[in-house]
Parts: sequence; structure tokens; C-alpha cells
Amino acid sequence: MSDTENFPEFDPALAERLEAMDEAEAAQRATALRAGLQEYELDEEDLGLLEGASDDPDAITYLPALPVLAIVGRPNVGKSALVNRILGRREAVVEDVPGVTRDRVSYKAEWMNRRFTLVDTGGWEPDAKGINASVAAQAEVAVDLADAVLFVVDVNVGATATDEHVVRMLRSSGKPVLLVANKADDARHDYEAATLWSLGLGEPMPVSALHGRGVADLLDAALAILPEVSAVAREEVGGPRRVAILGRPNVGKSSLLNKAAGEERVVVNELAGTTRDPVDEQVEISGKVWRFVDTAGIRRRVHLQHGADFYASLRTSAALERAEVAVVLIDVSQPISEQDVRIIDLVLESGRALVLAFNKWDLLDDERRRYLEREIEQDLAHVSWAPRVNISARTGRHLEKLVPALELALQSWDTRIPTGKFNALIAELVAEHPHPVRGGKQPRILFGTQASTRPPTFVLFTTGFLDPGYRRFITRRLREVYGFEGTPITVNMRVRERRKR
Repeated sequence: MSDTENFPEFDPALAERLEAMDEAEAAQRATALRAGLQEYELDEEDLGLLEGASDDPDAITYLPALPVLAIVGRPNVGKSALVNRILGRREAVVEDVPGVTRDRVSYKAEWMNRRFTLVDTGGWEPDAKGINASVAAQAEVAVDLADAVLFVVDVNVGATATDEHVVRMLRSSGKPVLLVANKADDARHDYEAATLWSLGLGEPMPVSALHGRGVADLLDAALAILPEVSAVAREEVGGPRRVAILGRPNVGKSSLLNKAAGEERVVVNELAGTTRDPVDEQVEISGKVWRFVDTAGIRRRVHLQHGADFYASLRTSAALERAEVAVVLIDVSQPISEQDVRIIDLVLESGRALVLAFNKWDLLDDERRRYLEREIEQDLAHVSWAPRVNISARTGRHLEKLVPALELALQSWDTRIPTGKFNALIAELVAEHPHPVRGGKQPRILFGTQASTRPPTFVLFTTGFLDPGYRRFITRRLREVYGFEGTPITVNMRVRERRKR
């Protein structure tokens, strides 16, 4: 099924049938389907998921936060090549030019059936000017946000003054560190690696990111120091709902926070990226208290002319880890940019609820409005489910409209579909539009359950791989029947075979 294939039109009677369905009968059907899974090979994770799934609509469950492993080191020591080797695929940009990596980038990785988050950073240079200072500060923050660190040194160069600066930074962080002697392509380099004992970080581990030598041993050692569940990426629970204010520099994030707070809480300047620290602010709008996090593209050490986008992306990621819902501000006086879309995609990757706030609406004329509608249709089609609010952060116009949009997005983010109703929906969808036959076989959906909320995450036990287009069809129907406005939805599969008799 391709992206261009037409889905069947939505029949509103489907939602009515599900609404009218007897709860006890739906639960009985789900129990029967669940019992049918006993004929299939299930692992411990499957069983844990099935036992942990709750039908309580108020039950809030979290997938445990994966432990975080950060890779740091000065420029051109092969950090991105090591990331690619660990992931087993070419993800990070690798060029034979120092300092190509600009952003702190997170990836989901797995080794020996354990999953973790891998964070790639730019090169760390002490006293660096310009973008290098930004890279340096970002690496420091990456270490703060990590459970353990791989410190990469080029074995052919040996320990440099820069490396010694990094060691001091790492020691002050108090995080467990593994010293990686990269570019040790053969055993002859192991002697050079031994000289790195002088850095005082314990035994250097010779590896070749390029050829894979020593990487398995390195990962074994990394898993030994990583906790099972992250101590830094844990979820906060309780208190006012947490809102991250996101957007590219100078889009009006600080103005929005100031207007909501009713005071000059954040420095506002025409110069893009003047905010120096992320500011948490408890704000009352329309009688309801929220906790706002301002995440402007800061410059922590020196005033930088470059690297604002890069540092903003760091703050965006860090804020999203603590937020529940993101308000992405878009400046309607400017064309929607690639950077706007990238920030929205960061929200989707984080699994947070999403509200789009179109700022500077008071500056919009008829001609720009026509172009804007076209841009929204083309560039933001993948988040057409997100509530839209037109505001002016400077004047406070329509600020109160943020509240129902935030509440709707968070309500969707918290929504739980009873297992019986979800399986009844799946049965209706399969009857309405069966999965295409692939290679003479037609995959069947055996059972479905909602594994978690925040965001709504569904798991389908199937006899074969479901086409991406068919999963989109299921996601679309979930939205059409249950709304889910303002939240991403995840639909995962577990392909299982019958037990051998």
C-alpha cells in the first residue's frame, strides 16, 4: 500500500457502533482473542506488556525512560563514525573535516537485547570562539543529560591539551566515563592506546569505529555502567501541566511568556537568541495555572554570531524531556521554514502533545494569509491533527485561546481506549478494508492493546508485517473515531509465529 493509495472514506456510523457497543461484551471478545495468543510464541516482554495494559481510563502508564549514553570528544576524533558503527547504519554525518557535527543528536540504539539512547555531540574545544564555543557548551549539557559517557580520543594523536580540558569537565560531572581510543585499526595501535592511561580515566579501550574492531567489547563495558532505567530522563509527575514554548529564534517565545506572566520575566530584544537561560514560570491563564518553560536559543558563555540554530535545538530537546505539551510558535509574517518543520518533528519524536500557535497574527495582510494557508497545507500536512491558535504574543491578543487548545491536546495525550473497544475497532477495519496479500500471504491481526498513554501507544500482535500504509490507515481511523487532537499516536507491531507442536 503506497502513500498515494486512497483509504476508504470514513463512515461516522462506525464511531456510533463502537460507542453503543456493550462494554462487557467487548471485554469478553478481547479476553477470547487474548487467550488465542497462547497458541503463538510470546516472549517475556510480550507477556509483561499484556499483563501491564490497563483498561482504567485514568491509569497513567509510562514506558520507562531508556538510559542515555553520550559520546564526547574534541573535533574529528571519529565520534559520528562510532555512532554509525553502534547503530549499525549510517545516521550521523561523517566527513573528513573537523567539526562537521553541529547538533546534539539522539538515536535509539540496542545491544544484547538492551535498548538505550545514544547522544552524538559536536567536538569539544576549550576557550573556543564562535560556533566551537556553542559546540563545547552543548557537549557539556549533553554530559549533564547523560547517565554515562564515552570519551573518544584519537589514538594516532594521543592526549592533547584539549583532551585534558575535557577530562576536567568530565570529572566535575561525576558521571561514569569510558575512555575510547579510536582509530586503533590493528593491534599495533594498542601500545599507543596504553599511553592514554595518563589521562586518569582508567583503562583506555582501543577500537576502530571504521572497521568495528573492539566495538563489541566497548558496548559490553558501556552496558555494565548504564542503569536499567535512566536517572536523568525520568518523568515528572504531578503539579501544574508543563508546557514547552518552542520556535526558531526571534519568533516571540519570550514575549509570549512575559505576556502570559504579566511581567517582564525574560529579556526581550530584537536580536535573535538573546535569552540566556531556560526559565520555568508558573503562569495563570483564564484561571488555570500552567508551568511554562522558555527555550530560546541561548548563548551561555560568549556572545556568538553563529550557531544559534544549533543551540536552540539543544534547548528544544532538553525542554521536551521535561514538558508534557509543546506550543510551537510560528511567525506568520515570514514563510514557514525548514527550521519550523524541524522543531515540530522534534516534538513528534519526543512523543509530546502539540499545539501550533501562529504568532504576530496582527501583522497579517490578505495576501500573506493566502500564502500562509498554502504553506500550512504543504509543509504541515503531517500535523493536521494539532490544534491551531492565532495569537499576538506582543499584544496578548487571543492568548486565552491557548488554554482550550492545551487542554484538548493533553486530554488526547492521556486518552486510553479500552482493550475490548480497540479490538472491536480493528475487527471493523479489517472487514472494511482487508490488508493486501503479499507474497501469497495475508497478515492477520491477532490481538491489539494500548500499551501506554502519553503518548497513546498501541501494540498489534500479527502473523506478518503490516504495510506502513495499512498502519497509517489504522492511525487515521483511530483519529476519526476517538479524536486524539493534539497528540502523536504510535502503532507498533509484534509479528509472532504459531508454537511448534
